[in-house]
Amino acid sequence: MKRVIWIILDSVGMGELPDAAAFGDKGANTIVHTWEYNGGLDIPNMLKLGYGNIEGMTVLPKTDIPSGAYGRCMELSNGKDTTVGHWEMTGIISKKAFPTFENGFPEKIIREFIDKTGIDGVLGNCVASGTEILKVHGKECADKGIPIVYTSADSVFQIAYFVGKDDNSSETDENKLNKLYMLCESARKILTGDYEVARVIARPFVIDSDKYIRTSDRRDYAILPPDYNLLNRLKEQGFDVAAVGKIHDIFAGSGITMSEHSKDNMDGIDITLDFMKKDINGVIFTNLVEFDSSYGHRRDAKGYGKGLEDFDGRLPEIFEAMTDDDILIINADHGCDPTFKGTDHTREYIPLLVYGKHIKNVPIGTRRSFADIGQTIAEYLGAEKIINGESFLREISAYENV
Repeated sequence: MKRVIWIILDSVGMGELPDAAAFGDKGANTIVHTWEYNGGLDIPNMLKLGYGNIEGMTVLPKTDIPSGAYGRCMELSNGKDTTVGHWEMTGIISKKAFPTFENGFPEKIIREFIDKTGIDGVLGNCVASGTEILKVHGKECADKGIPIVYTSADSVFQIAYFVGKDDNSSETDENKLNKLYMLCESARKILTGDYEVARVIARPFVIDSDKYIRTSDRRDYAILPPDYNLLNRLKEQGFDVAAVGKIHDIFAGSGITMSEHSKDNMDGIDITLDFMKKDINGVIFTNLVEFDSSYGHRRDAKGYGKGLEDFDGRLPEIFEAMTDDDILIINADHGCDPTFKGTDHTREYIPLLVYGKHIKNVPIGTRRSFADIGQTIAEYLGAEKIINGESFLREISAYENV
């Protein structure tokens, strides 16, 4: 029984793409700048896999004999966000960028949102950092029950809402949380046509000692992806697709056979290991979002480095849980350089590591598209090919017949 354990280090890019200047990201390099800021990182397991040996990787040390295959991928899609990146991995090339709203959302959209949900209004309606906007509007949101609407350089409609209990703000009131989810579902239905953002995001928060704390109950309401993606192909052909973290949300549940949300990176790894104990024939697809949400967007280079070290420290557990026919794929979906200007994603190459008992320790080079990963997975599992991407399985497999 072949399985693929596919882990996405959300936002851990490795240097500007050739067209980065068009996105305002010339000079970005998430992993290298994080390494330099911290004076190096204790990530021996990723380095042993060949992390420092990847073409174009600077600063990170190389290893003489890598234990895995290693390379990097370019992005063909027009964008640099989570949805576009994950979709491309599964074979969907997004040539048309999802709409963004640098001046906030049009009045007619906000008015329809208010009318259809029965709320008293919205706060914000601007481009903002998720933590900074809570400092401005968090108290009024909590006092009056009015949601905060904001966006970013990404194609997102984000709703922050106070979900704390009236008598103890640091505990979640399930009724308020469910109201937030209802607001997001309504917004998702409204945002169509020219306003069809990639994701509506629920951003619940509580208040603890006068600090605004975003909870782990975030939910993403993505648009439904085209049905020709890898996950749908696998499900249709009887394979399991176990989603960990926000994978279910990114694909709007499409092609998923089982799923579990995670509280943070370490919880995501725990869930992945639990899935690995089960008889799963297919893919365990995990997104570790804290690199992006807690460190990249917050421009916390120290926290970013610590997050990478913590992940690296869990890799031996994953190696130990793998069967002889398992392969482990580790890659990112975009960049979010914590030392860069602003608070948004950065247009970067993504690193790619592949490990398994029958995987050669060879360079994969620079792949033309993220979709090469999905095509390789399809070929490894013996599934029908996806329409985009070029498999590199024959380059890395030690099997005589793959």
